[in-house]
Amino acid sequence: MAVTQAVYEANNSGQLVMEREIDAALVVRLWDGDLSALGILYDRYGSLVYGIALKGLRRVAEAEDLTQEVFLSLMRTRSYQSSRGSLPAYLTTLTRSRVIDRLRSHATQQKYLQKWHNNQSGVDSPTPMKHITQQERRTLVRQALTTLKARQREVLELSYYQGQSQRDIAEHLGVPLGTVKSWARRGLLQLRKQLDVLREDDT
Repeated sequence: MAVTQAVYEANNSGQLVMEREIDAALVVRLWDGDLSALGILYDRYGSLVYGIALKGLRRVAEAEDLTQEVFLSLMRTRSYQSSRGSLPAYLTTLTRSRVIDRLRSHATQQKYLQKWHNNQSGVDSPTPMKHITQQERRTLVRQALTTLKARQREVLELSYYQGQSQRDIAEHLGVPLGTVKSWARRGLLQLRKQLDVLREDDT
């Protein structure tokens, strides 16, 4: 029994070494510009990355988008080192990190967009003094928007004044969805200081 187990472990270890060598060779081919290697790597590990992304983000479109992002990152950053671990382990760590980044970004956007939305809409019947405060807030938000870069401002205005989704905006502007998300995120961060001022005024 002990001999059989030892043989099994040796064979399994040899298989793992072979798989790592194959992956390393494919990654080198990818970095050398062989895009067919990207397809092979995607076939080998696409389901792994997608599964982690979907479990974390819970949205098919976002999981697909993140899966593409992870493999493009593998191609562009050249940060994978086979001597430090297997490619599946590297992709797992990278995907989980990107999922966490997106979840944090979503939480930040939702927080400040809700605050912005509340400042934009006078739902209740305000007193004269409160009405002045709301008008001042609207003015401050408008002023903050003018400080943004043109594309950032356009994305936010299309989204929150015209109600377009980020996917619709990407099609309208003829740019990738990830680019629209990046513009929106950066624009919101630029508005954050102004929104913090409004929060301090409330307190």
